Amino acid sequence: MALQLTAPGEPLLLLEAGMIVPFGADRFARVGAQLAAAFKPGDALIICQSDGELLHVTASTRRTVYQAISGAQAALRSVSAASAEAIGQFFDDFADRLDTDDVWSEIELANLRDVARARDVGRDVGRLTLRLETRREMVHGLRTWSAMARRAEAPISMIEHEGWSIEAHRDSVGTIGFVFEGRPNVLVDACGVIASRNTAVLRIGDDASETATAIYDTALKPALHLAGLPASTVGLLPRLGREAAWALFTDKRLALAVARGSGAAVQRLGDLAAQSGIPVSLHGVGGAWLIADTSASEERFAAAVESSLDRKVCNTLNTCLIVKPQADKLVPVFVNQLRAAAARLGKTGRLHVLAGSEQYLDKALFDLQVLVDRGGQDRTEPFASTLTLDRLGEEWEWEGTPEVTLAVVDDLEHGIRLLNEYSPRFIATLIAQDPAAQDLFYKIVDAPFVGDGFTRWVDGQFALQEPELGLSNWAFGRPLGRSSILTGAAVHTVRLRMRQSDGQLRR
Repeated sequence: MALQLTAPGEPLLLLEAGMIVPFGADRFARVGAQLAAAFKPGDALIICQSDGELLHVTASTRRTVYQAISGAQAALRSVSAASAEAIGQFFDDFADRLDTDDVWSEIELANLRDVARARDVGRDVGRLTLRLETRREMVHGLRTWSAMARRAEAPISMIEHEGWSIEAHRDSVGTIGFVFEGRPNVLVDACGVIASRNTAVLRIGDDASETATAIYDTALKPALHLAGLPASTVGLLPRLGREAAWALFTDKRLALAVARGSGAAVQRLGDLAAQSGIPVSLHGVGGAWLIADTSASEERFAAAVESSLDRKVCNTLNTCLIVKPQADKLVPVFVNQLRAAAARLGKTGRLHVLAGSEQYLDKALFDLQVLVDRGGQDRTEPFASTLTLDRLGEEWEWEGTPEVTLAVVDDLEHGIRLLNEYSPRFIATLIAQDPAAQDLFYKIVDAPFVGDGFTRWVDGQFALQEPELGLSNWAFGRPLGRSSILTGAAVHTVRLRMRQSDGQLRR
């Protein structure tokens, strides 16, 4: 299938070293010699309008991504016309296949190969490895989508007028593009958009590519066929590197772009989608923040800290602020709970302390040498070290060793100011017994998820009993008309249907 180039102007056939490329309205970048040599006719040059970075996408990758989106677009008519029973059947059969030991054995073998390759290059494999719990969660999620799909045809609301009525119905938005980190179970999460009659194209991180392909071939694709849905309803891109994600998130045919992961790569994808006019949902980054106020209960604070550090995911505690009047009492509690959480994982913990707050800790903690898991390898580091204010919001991407930041602040208002300025505007928790403090915190803090206990509640399945597609920071803007938990049920438009009983009705 040839690319349908409908944009005006002449095709870009070559690049020359030193060529000026404008960006951001009044800036320019220059083409490097390596890029100029690599660029061939049919390739694409994507210009990041935020910083001028030049991204090269080969013609073959463009074609593969284009065809996948075209297939998903073509499948929309069949998915829209399918009965609620057929959509529900797809999810049930998908779940049944994952629950079949012979099918699961094939998937497990593929996963073992992915895990072995990841270990060989020193990557963390915690979230890559399939476990019995992972299987149960995937099956449960699919059963949830099945039930949701079967009740999706009922009107959201109805308004009765004299002689006529209006019904509000959910309807599809189109094709959704997903870029996921190297976790195989996210393939199941993305299928949730089919419950609301959308189609999808996915790129899953290379670490999990063989597992994802096995799930697709042995369970997802046969389930689509049995339900009478086109195989292209869900397109899984092959291993093409990051350029496939760039091509996907700049194709204007997408109705929504969803990126899950962390760091600069996710932000780059968000920028590309936004500059292409594609609505985008970026998965929450930066971790959770917790403030302990003057009225904080020591017992509640201790429980919240320890239970928020059981594993590293996006809703794990990352930064803790304690007000000065409570520092002498609660800082030792915080250190003890960090150690307790680490001990559960067979580690000691790692602590970063804002410069100026170290006086509230035992000096011996800064001299104590501990083993810290870095990419599956133990490295010797100090248990505690200081960091500067500009790094207060830095996210610690730990795998085996719980790692957090601690700061002592003047008062609650000071803590909220720091949170609003340096946090990713994601998860904010206040440990305080004073209702007035809780009310102030909720009104002023700039975050979509606000609580008064542990931070790990922020999860679609746990909180809303719906499998999630992603969580969003407010650092990238506030979503319109929905929470920052994106679920398959939320990926819809609202269509109005008028029914006229009075044939003589007029205005």
